[in-house]
Amino acid sequence: MRSEDKKKDMPSPEEFQKQLSDFMKQNFSGFGFPGVGTPTAKQDTPTSSESESHESSIEDLMDFDHRPKDVKAYLDRFVIQQEEAKKVLSVALCDHYHHVRLALEGKEAPNYAKQNIILIGPTGVGKTYLIKSVADLIGVPFVKGDATKFSETGYVGSDVEDLIRELYRRSDNDIKRAQFGIVYLDEVDKIAMAETGAGSRDVSGRGVQTNLLKLMEETEVSVRSPQDVAGQIQAMMDAQRGGKSASTINTKHVLFIVSGAFDGLEPIIRRRMSETTIGFATTRNESMASDETLEQVETKDLIEFGFEPEFVGRLPVRVVCKSLEVDDLFHILQTSEGSIIRQYEQDFAAYGIDILFKAEGLRRIAEMAVDEKTGARGLMTVCERVFRNFKYELPSSDVKRFEVTREVVDCPADELKKLLAEQSKKEREVAGEILEEFASRFEESHGIRIQIDQGAQSHLVNLSIEKGIPMRDLWLDRFKDYQFGLKLIAQNTGQKTFVIDEKAARDPDKRLSEWVVASYQDKEKKAASPESDVSA
Repeated sequence: MRSEDKKKDMPSPEEFQKQLSDFMKQNFSGFGFPGVGTPTAKQDTPTSSESESHESSIEDLMDFDHRPKDVKAYLDRFVIQQEEAKKVLSVALCDHYHHVRLALEGKEAPNYAKQNIILIGPTGVGKTYLIKSVADLIGVPFVKGDATKFSETGYVGSDVEDLIRELYRRSDNDIKRAQFGIVYLDEVDKIAMAETGAGSRDVSGRGVQTNLLKLMEETEVSVRSPQDVAGQIQAMMDAQRGGKSASTINTKHVLFIVSGAFDGLEPIIRRRMSETTIGFATTRNESMASDETLEQVETKDLIEFGFEPEFVGRLPVRVVCKSLEVDDLFHILQTSEGSIIRQYEQDFAAYGIDILFKAEGLRRIAEMAVDEKTGARGLMTVCERVFRNFKYELPSSDVKRFEVTREVVDCPADELKKLLAEQSKKEREVAGEILEEFASRFEESHGIRIQIDQGAQSHLVNLSIEKGIPMRDLWLDRFKDYQFGLKLIAQNTGQKTFVIDEKAARDPDKRLSEWVVASYQDKEKKAASPESDVSA
């Protein structure tokens, strides 16, 4: 191809800009880049309502005056038990955000140590719920991450700083709000440097701890990931507009909370305690419950577990959440504002069905959930198993109310059958009453009495249920000619009472035809009878 032809094929700067804009719209429309989809001014400058909401959030922090008891009282509404954990969290969070308030006022203490928190406890005891509830109360952006998705080279294809970038997104791209948010990292025990079978250390978690350590101290995080292709294109476009550098988020006041089940930590604590005590104290240590043992955790135990000393040092507040027993799970179901039964009440209410949870039913759910060994998460597992078929069957039935008893939880399939059978019985009774009503109306309107025997009633009710046709519609369709036919028979024979038997219910037209023919035959006989008497 000649050079002149190549030049003709090359797009002009305007065409290139348009092609780039179209490409960005199709592939990166959610990033809100200048020149793509919406005017630059709208993307760089928030609307008045957005600005007001952001300023209001910052003003709320400047007016922060919560007391630890107030925070705990709020948590009590949502989280059952974990009394000590709620107290420690309430104090730590109040200390942190009172310091944030002073920082916003320009009165920051020069040597303040941020009270990052480590939560220790089994799964399903409410660790995430505790932190999420506090974030809602304070009104700061909240991000939850999973430590198992981290690696030394990155986090889901990028790096650990994506947690901070997610805070930025959760704060509606407001850097100031993002800098006072909460980052919650679950399953942090999975990045501990565990011992291998040969007695050496698996150091794959060291790099992850180091990267997180930087975030927990104080660092600047760009709102754009350097590994993000769209971010690189945006940076290039910014440079062309005047060399504007990407904005950064400072993590100095971001509160970090990490948690995990820490399986294997308890033996380390017991071993350390047994080495430092003798006699009666040793016996007492051996008889301590698992929760009590974990409450004795010290820095050296966490280091032996596999954490770097610097990493543990950045988590000064330690909270141990206790395992949940049957009574705890029962109270969660019965009194927590976040109880799972509220969800099931709403699910059934969508179909016009009222569900009433009896105390005996809730306790049985709690008993079964304990066997799941997943804490409060076991409540959802049990409820889903119990109510699965109820959710499937009842919306298509006429059941409008049912109670959750111990029997329903233990034998849901059998109790559902009983419920539907009772409903079917009631439905049959109502259908029978409708038939009696038709008979009464027929006599009032036409002066002819009809009686519907048991065989006919049973057949019509079965037909109504099987075909899903209301009894009134079924009767009007099948017996629409009976008012004329029975009047004709009454004129021919004087008969005023008729019995609708099963044969009439199965084939109304044929039965009516037989009666009409018989009435004419009877009429002829009656007409011939007087003449024969006279001739005799």
